[in-house]
Formats: sequence, C-alpha cells, structure tokens
Amino acid sequence: MLSFLSPCVLPLIPSYVTFITGLGLEDVQRSRRIALGHSLLFVTGFTLVFLALGATATTFGRLLGYHRVWVGRIGGVLVVLFGLYLIGAFNFGPFSRERRIHLATKPLGYFGTLVVGMAFAAGWTPCIGPILGAVLTYTASSADLSRGLVLLLAYSLGLAVPFLAAALMVDRFVALFERYRGGLVWMSRIAGALLIAVGLLMLTDMMSVMSAWLQPFTPEFLRSRL
Repeated sequence: MLSFLSPCVLPLIPSYVTFITGLGLEDVQRSRRIALGHSLLFVTGFTLVFLALGATATTFGRLLGYHRVWVGRIGGVLVVLFGLYLIGAFNFGPFSRERRIHLATKPLGYFGTLVVGMAFAAGWTPCIGPILGAVLTYTASSADLSRGLVLLLAYSLGLAVPFLAAALMVDRFVALFERYRGGLVWMSRIAGALLIAVGLLMLTDMMSVMSAWLQPFTPEFLRSRL
C-alpha cells in the first residue's frame, strides 16, 4: 500500500484508469462495469510479473542455501539501503532515472490492458523499486517457494485493492488526492523507516526470533497453515 501511496504512483492513478479503459473520467464514473473489468486485468498483469519475480528470487535463495546466514545478513544491508534511499538520505542514479515503459496507444481490447499491467510491473523502477526490491530480498533469504509466492501475492494485493477502489470511485479519489497531496512525501519516509527496521531485523537474525515469540499469540487455525 505504501508503494501505491508513493508520490510518483498515486498522482497518475486517474491517468492509468482512463488509459486502460479508453474513457474520460466522467465516462468512467458512469461505466463502472467496464472500469472494473479493465482494472482487474491490469492488476492481474502486474501480479503475474511479481509472482514470477518471487519465484526467481526464491530459486536464487535455494542455490545459495549453504550460505543462508550470509544471504540474510547481506539482504538486511540491502534493505536498510533501500530504506535510507526512500527517506532521502542519499540519491542513487539508477533509481532516479525513469524506467517506465511508455505506450503511446494501448493495445486493443482487454488483452491490451493485461499487457499494460505487465509493463507497469516490469518498468516502474523509481516508484516501486526500493520496496519491491526489499520484498524480493527477503524472499530470497527465506528460500521457500510457497512462502515467496505468498509474500509477492500480498505485495500485489497492496497495490491492487486500492487501485480497484480508485477505479470504481475515481471522482472521490481525485477529490481526496487534491486534499492530501501535500502529505505524499511522508509516505516515502514512512516506507523508508519500515524498510530500515525490517533490514535491521534481517541483519541481526531477529526476524526468526520475533516469529518464535509471536507464535503463542497466533490463532491455531492460522498457525497450522503457516
């Protein structure tokens, strides 16, 4: 959700909605069924790419299975660096340069919307790169395929659910954005602070300690499925 609320994703949501539907903002409000259909295909597109990335990261983690401790420590350092970048502690050129895939005209039909969703996931490096990179780094350190896919599915839902809500209520979304746009910079700072905390947990191997400590507080029906 913090990726969705980032300063370079949130302002462009209305543009994405009109682009994938081929409708103006007023028409989108009247044609919610069309907006929902295209939006579902859009989020399906980027979810497929994220799941593929999660499977790749997990496979890489398995290849380094004998060095699992060092993978976790190095991954923790990387996640801390991602967090420091988001809070503005330093500037990193590859993240600052745009990697978006520009489509002057959307491919025809609903299949074209699926392609646009995949292009969004593959090319929006400056906006979602640090947070997605942190998730993939943690996925690689766990080296568990099912866990990795669940983590990336959860990340995808964090983008998908608010996008679907915005597409169905685009008029309210625009009004809320105009009201709170001044606070967007704090979204990046909050995300950065959270990544730093997660990175430190990975670096010190406290993530597993926390998991063990929280187990008694986890309902049985959830614990049996973890």
